[in-house]
Amino acid sequence: MTGWRPLIAASILTADFGHLDRVVRKLERAGVDRLHLDVMDGHFVPNITFGPDLVAAFRRLTTLPLDVHLMIAHPRRYIARFLEAEPDTISFHVEVEGSDELTAETLRSIRMGGRGAGLAVSPQTPIERVRPFLTLLDLIMVMTVEPGFGGQRFIAEAAPKMTVASSWLGEAGGQGQVHVDGGVNRDTAAVAGHWGADVCVVGSALFQRGQDAADEVRLVRELAWRARQEGMPAANGSLQDLHPAGPMSSRTG
Repeated sequence: MTGWRPLIAASILTADFGHLDRVVRKLERAGVDRLHLDVMDGHFVPNITFGPDLVAAFRRLTTLPLDVHLMIAHPRRYIARFLEAEPDTISFHVEVEGSDELTAETLRSIRMGGRGAGLAVSPQTPIERVRPFLTLLDLIMVMTVEPGFGGQRFIAEAAPKMTVASSWLGEAGGQGQVHVDGGVNRDTAAVAGHWGADVCVVGSALFQRGQDAADEVRLVRELAWRARQEGMPAANGSLQDLHPAGPMSSRTG
């Protein structure tokens, strides 16, 4: 834990797409560590966002690491195009591919392209679905909302998956990160930190009118860090341990 700090990835799903340069500058000034880019195809999820061209545009606008989150039905078909856009990581959902062989092949393709490879796990999907692929993973993304739309409420029941994922990644070599995506803000950051999030994906909370994005980034980081210092539960911890003990518990909601 020495020197560890939670990273903040800004999801741009609810940003003003008409002024992407302003969005990027705002997020850089706010102190985010990464940008989180949600790609949706209208098939895997009932929403459509953007494709590799916009990812490439973000790459031209910033030197911040780019995390591409593919919520699409056939990620393997498009990996080459997204690799050309030069993100730092590409994740897709463990639920979408037709077989373990296809999932492993897609992960290997991402790594062969020089990028970090990840699997995302929807709230209703058991975390055990990612276990066969641990040696191919650089990150596991635990979804705490249903994939497809921003601004949803944090699903606390999904949070314990982060502890299991962290434990497994440690056993596999300790280099991978646990990302938490969905409903993360100052009210839920302590829960995310308590259960083991290395990267907190923060979205709509950064773009609310009258809200200072830098304050939100600072608070999410501080609350997640303090909760993590109190100690993660065991990988088989129960939901009764959802809120950290002590003064932090009143802030988790």
